[in-house]
Amino acid sequence: MIHFKLPSFCQTSLRPMLWALALSAGALSGCAPLMVGGMVGGSVAVAADRRTSGTQLEDQNIEIKAGSRVHDVTGERSGVAVLSYNRVVLLAGSVNTEEKKVAIEQAVTKIPQVRSVVNELEVGPTFTSNFSDSVITSKVKATFFDAKDLQSNALKVFTDRGVVYLMGRVTEREADRATELARGISDVKKVVRAFELVTDAELADMQPGRAPGTATNNP
Repeated sequence: MIHFKLPSFCQTSLRPMLWALALSAGALSGCAPLMVGGMVGGSVAVAADRRTSGTQLEDQNIEIKAGSRVHDVTGERSGVAVLSYNRVVLLAGSVNTEEKKVAIEQAVTKIPQVRSVVNELEVGPTFTSNFSDSVITSKVKATFFDAKDLQSNALKVFTDRGVVYLMGRVTEREADRATELARGISDVKKVVRAFELVTDAELADMQPGRAPGTATNNP
């Protein structure tokens, strides 16, 4: 991930602009995944990510394919959210039967590029994403952006009925910090972690211009 510092005038002007975009479009760029049933989609900038550009494209294709398979299973508009990060798929939202929950997971698992599936679907009345969920997502993203000890673009955020889902390739410290911040946002009912944990050494290897396995500091 390319970690750069914005000029001070950009830092002061960017956050209000993000809020304006969130309230007009329903979510910040990168806050919401491809959604089944006409929900909002988006992705983080290719240059500011801990995935390779090829993996980011794979994740976008996985979300499209998985969305199609969800529709094949449900046969209708549904309240299922499909998020893919580093080829790990998170299923969130709700379906009306246990059979559909299992069938969706099986169908998505068969997509060739998918490494694993985290099935957080609930069985019950189906809902679609609403404005209050988008506001929560925006608040969480803004809080991550303000945090001095997090790289906000390394985190993917989605909210469904007050439940915040977090994805990303992060260290255990970053995962705990992001969870703590998200839990502190008003109206957040629960935080679900679907992180891929990495070591500090693995994180250092993700930095641009670094050869894998090289030391961070040479005496």
